[in-house]
Amino acid sequence: MKWILAAIFAFSAQASFATDGYIFSANQLIEMNQHKLTQLDWKVGDTGNYSIDMGFIKGTMVMHVREWVSEGPWVEQNVELMGQKQKVEILFDKNDGSIITMIVNGQKQEVPENNSEIEEMSEANITVPAGTFDCIYVKIRDLDKNQTSEAWINPNIIPIAGLLQQKAPSQFGQVVVKLTSFTKN
Repeated sequence: MKWILAAIFAFSAQASFATDGYIFSANQLIEMNQHKLTQLDWKVGDTGNYSIDMGFIKGTMVMHVREWVSEGPWVEQNVELMGQKQKVEILFDKNDGSIITMIVNGQKQEVPENNSEIEEMSEANITVPAGTFDCIYVKIRDLDKNQTSEAWINPNIIPIAGLLQQKAPSQFGQVVVKLTSFTKN
């Protein structure tokens, strides 16, 4: 079950996991939206609530900006899948969005490398449980795994990198993450 939680965590922190799946990191989302996120403007209390659907495995994820320190924001992510819980704490650099520190369930983790490229980017419109939004559609390839994932993002409206929906492959099929509600301070 830990690899499933880790796979879901990956979209807000760069990581390599035991799963075949790949979910965008915050750094990749920032790279995709450089014109809007060259410096993080996240506020304490900004929150995104998400549903997670892996076919037979369903769950939830809540990401929120817990606090700001001199280096940048601490983002906390709490994932629950089939009764299993995982807490991830990530300190982002306020200037470039890179990950400074990553802690999973109280254990400091090595910050993984990012080896991906954007294959496609276009304007789009998407409906998720939180509403209908204009957004940027992005298709990105994980060069290490030779797998493609998709994301719909709007950093102008949605806090913490703007994720509205994401589809990514995993060893059990497609993982779909959808925004169900959010608070932007």
